[in-house]
Amino acid sequence: MLANYSLIYLVVMPITQTYLGIEIGGTKLQLSLVDTDGNTLQNVRNRVIADEGSAGIQSKIAAAIRDTLHLADITAIGVGFGGPVNWQTGQVRLSHQVNGWADFDIKGWLGTLTGKPVFIENDANVAALAEAVYGAGKAYDKVFYMTIGSGIGGGMIINRAIYHGNMPGEAEVGHICLDRKGTTLESQCSGWAVDKKVRKHIKKHPKGLLASMKNKVDGPEASILHAALSKNNKAAVRIVDEITDDLALALSHVVHLFHPELIIIGGGLSFLGHHLCAPLNSKLPKYVMKAFLPVPLVCVATLGESAVPTGAAELAKQHWQFLQNH
Repeated sequence: MLANYSLIYLVVMPITQTYLGIEIGGTKLQLSLVDTDGNTLQNVRNRVIADEGSAGIQSKIAAAIRDTLHLADITAIGVGFGGPVNWQTGQVRLSHQVNGWADFDIKGWLGTLTGKPVFIENDANVAALAEAVYGAGKAYDKVFYMTIGSGIGGGMIINRAIYHGNMPGEAEVGHICLDRKGTTLESQCSGWAVDKKVRKHIKKHPKGLLASMKNKVDGPEASILHAALSKNNKAAVRIVDEITDDLALALSHVVHLFHPELIIIGGGLSFLGHHLCAPLNSKLPKYVMKAFLPVPLVCVATLGESAVPTGAAELAKQHWQFLQNH
């Protein structure tokens, strides 16, 4: 049974309380056993096969808990789900990538499966929580997090707690409109949108540097941008210039509404590092009213793939501790 899983590492150390953080995405499933200080003690990672539907993911979760993780050591469980959820009831609204999740009571299902308290959030919210508590934002009280992957999500953290608007409102920065026609930030700057921009250039310039680099890489088109930027390739510079200008405009609304102390960029596109953050820090001030200058620093997330399961575990810890104190 263990052959179906990739057990990344196990740290043997004294444990008082541990929390299970689960990341359920469109392409990736992670389960991490995390201690009260945010240290990952055990991690199970698995690929999501969309054709297997939600039942396939549920089967993998159940098998990992049964065969690999130590259920007796788990105090509470947190879930970061890749799609809209009702965090108060623990119910999934739907998944845009995997069928079968619509209106699924994941809190009830996991609670019955494990006998543990279960708490659920959108994956961007728990990633934001992890970065604010343990990552790039741990020295700040008001942190806004934006993840740029296949889609664009966001989360606002105030005093180490997730900010919630009225149901079902969240910090959905990806759905900010860039014009009156309904062009969204996600449609212009998500990983898929960037891939499309690169493909468009390659089609017009089949003998150019980007085309040559893509022929050597088995992955998304956006993955070649960092190396191309390091070579000062004009096409790559232009593409990133377009992306960062749209991102800066969208983030100006975040500044005007939330006034965070720090803005953290995570997700797949954050691999661009300073190539992404430097132009954002340069462009953001021109879209923010002068009375609100200086703008918050924009930086890259530091927790990488561990952000969602770590944040989910932190969510479980916070809720559990609140319940014990009230």
